Amino acid sequence: MSGSSPFEMRLVHLDLKGAPPKVSYLAEIFPLFRALGANGLLIEYEDMFPYEGHLKLLRAQHAYSPSEIKEILHLATLNELAVVPLVQTFGHMEFVLKHESLAHLREVAFFPNTLNPHEAESLALVRAMVDQVMELHPGSRWLHVGCDEVYYLGEGEASRQWLQEEQNTKAKLCLSHVKAVASHVLARHPATTPLVWDDMLRDIPEDQLSASGVPQLVEPMLWDYTANLDVQGKALLMEKYRKCGFRRLWAASAFKGATGASQALTPIEHHLRNHMQWLQVAACGPADVLQGIVLTGWQRYDHFSVLCELLPVGIPSLAVCLQSLLQGGFAEDVKTRVENFLGIPSLEITSFSSDGAASFPGSDILALVTQVGLHLRGSVDEMLHTDSLLARWSALAGELEAALCRIFYPDAVEEWLEENVQPSLRQLQQLLQDLSEAARPWSLLASPGPDTGQDP
Repeated sequence: MSGSSPFEMRLVHLDLKGAPPKVSYLAEIFPLFRALGANGLLIEYEDMFPYEGHLKLLRAQHAYSPSEIKEILHLATLNELAVVPLVQTFGHMEFVLKHESLAHLREVAFFPNTLNPHEAESLALVRAMVDQVMELHPGSRWLHVGCDEVYYLGEGEASRQWLQEEQNTKAKLCLSHVKAVASHVLARHPATTPLVWDDMLRDIPEDQLSASGVPQLVEPMLWDYTANLDVQGKALLMEKYRKCGFRRLWAASAFKGATGASQALTPIEHHLRNHMQWLQVAACGPADVLQGIVLTGWQRYDHFSVLCELLPVGIPSLAVCLQSLLQGGFAEDVKTRVENFLGIPSLEITSFSSDGAASFPGSDILALVTQVGLHLRGSVDEMLHTDSLLARWSALAGELEAALCRIFYPDAVEEWLEENVQPSLRQLQQLLQDLSEAARPWSLLASPGPDTGQDP
């Protein structure tokens, strides 16, 4: 199944902090993931995990139940997809630190994204989260512990005081927390290797990284979602990490959710170019350096951000990217394979429209969202103020809502429609109402007066 791909593991990222799919949809889409060339999943649960006890407050309204987690793992096993759970343990902790009872563990009081690494309670919190997730993922080969974009690190009062001491640095503070988290994972789950995003490690000098002991504990995941990433720079970064003692490295690309916080339609060409660049990076190093690649599919840029492309909308991009990794490029025969997998007569890479309807799970949502994204706002902006226009778009909105409800939970459906559809419909409705009110005086003037029975 690996074809000519340099990546032994090819994981599809499920970002559940926005519009998490129902398990019934995962049952439909996992076979397609496998057919396209994926052999694993990176599941970023965030608040969709069924935390228990004192962590129960972290659950979202529609969080998966323990039995649903087990069903997801069963479905993954049926489709030969290794599951790697992801638990944020340092940055991107908004879903935890937004709660008033945990706000005292913030690095900076006004911002709930970063955990204060000086508090013993912070590490105890992270350990409890890790243990609960691992309890439902027994035997997992890897656990991703996040640690990316640790904004404001070093700006809290405790950090400021700590940094005044000689030889203390932000890098040392970061590495100390990563080491503590990774050490806990390995102590409690010795068969599980911790993974971390690499951005907080990139600028740390080699000698400091080597001396920290972190390279012996974790495998870093180098992420870059741009279409013109610096291939040589990535090769040099890989070499630096190898010199520091990291045994295996991972790459992270993107198939959606990386071109705009409110992006509704996926620019396939951008993501294809990103994956072609990663193939070049892989070709620069020894064959055994990269453990695999994660094709990220971000659903929000952070916990409080708006929704970007929904999962069904990004499936054609995922198909193109996976097949390109598997086949070593995107030649015409690969394009034909993708079209066959998706049931699309002619896949358009450079624009948002493709000829004919597709037949993959969720393709109806792609078709309807494409209409909304390309035509709704434009048609309203053209001031085509007719009742038929409102009726047509209201009918399409109802059809789209029904399709979304099949895959997503009600709050995600409401949020997406409110972000992408309802403002335009309300604008159109208000326009029609204003026109109606403006026309009323004229209709009264034009109407005949009362019949007095007298000739004029």
